[in-house]
Amino acid sequence: MTRFFKIWNRTPLIKRIAIGVVIGLFLGLLLPKLSLIGLLGQMFVGGLKAIAPLLVFVLVANALSQHEEGQKSNMSTVIGLYLVGTFSAAFVAVLVNYIFPLTLTLTKSAETDLAAPQGIAEVFQTLLLKLVDNPINAIATANYIGVLTWAVVFGLAMRNVSPATKELLQTLSEVTSKVVTWIINLAPIGILGLVFTTISENGVGILADYGLLIAVLVGTMLTVALVVNPLIAFIMMRENPYPLVFRCLRESGLTAFFTRSSAANIPVNMKLCEDLGLNKDTYSVSIPLGATINMAGAAITINVLTLAAVNTLGISIDFLTALLLSVVAAVSACGASGVAGGSLLLIPVACSLFGISNDLAMQVVGIGFIVGVIQDSCETALNSSTDVLFTAVAEKSVWGKKKR
Repeated sequence: MTRFFKIWNRTPLIKRIAIGVVIGLFLGLLLPKLSLIGLLGQMFVGGLKAIAPLLVFVLVANALSQHEEGQKSNMSTVIGLYLVGTFSAAFVAVLVNYIFPLTLTLTKSAETDLAAPQGIAEVFQTLLLKLVDNPINAIATANYIGVLTWAVVFGLAMRNVSPATKELLQTLSEVTSKVVTWIINLAPIGILGLVFTTISENGVGILADYGLLIAVLVGTMLTVALVVNPLIAFIMMRENPYPLVFRCLRESGLTAFFTRSSAANIPVNMKLCEDLGLNKDTYSVSIPLGATINMAGAAITINVLTLAAVNTLGISIDFLTALLLSVVAAVSACGASGVAGGSLLLIPVACSLFGISNDLAMQVVGIGFIVGVIQDSCETALNSSTDVLFTAVAEKSVWGKKKR
């Protein structure tokens, strides 16, 4: 047994996760009623979600408190890449609609009782109120916009404190990071439980009727992940981006796919940035920020489903209107983390551009929830892996300038 644990610990985490996926798949098929296995996945995600807000707060506050005047952090470049990437994803979804126009069967059975925001103004209002949330409540409720805001405030305020106080914050940051490392090492067991739950509770039968919709959603996200994002990376770095792209998808996208939570994947992304040798002053801020505003997958979901509703109702749209939709989807996607229900509940905002009633829009949201098992997993994988990719690209682009 001791030898087994030694071999297991020496095995790369990705391989251990792959083993967990396979075991979870078989257990889900053979023992679907053994719910105790699924509890392992819930505990793993719960642990990540519990520690992530505290990790974000201490890392961001510590990074800013230690930051010295004139020190480079590349944050402006990272934010620019986040915005360009999200808009590009929304625009690609529009182009895909012209190639593979989808239609939906809208019925009352697809309705949902959840309340969607009434417009862009409400999305922004929600975000602004999140900014001034009580800091303790923000950490307790995983309000990352509030956590980031207060971490920045405390970090800036602590720039002028004594070295001993800064050292205490540094120690807290290191201790929290160590706890996160312990939790991440449990990923194979946790993902085993998550795969088991997905297989045992969600058969493929209900997804068969929406196969084309799923194919377009997943295909569009893959196009962004494997074509658009690498193109942006190449323009910035002037070197082959695919080794970096594939590593981000493998080490960040894989865990995000199964946890289906950008927030839960923040510790995983932090560790990957550390392994890549990136500047901690940058990634300690850019990764939690990306989990809030870098939402390429959400922009794709909003546009694909909105345009499917438009096609179903026979509404004709010109290119300029489609371009406006891309802007609205990108802006709405950036606010997805501040709205209950995520990207799906922002579909009515986009539908309102075409005069589609809220009742019909909510039926589209209902269909989104039906395919959400796959859609949400792929969306989160794209969003989270891109956080690391663009953080690395921003830093490598600076290296390229220094070489020239």
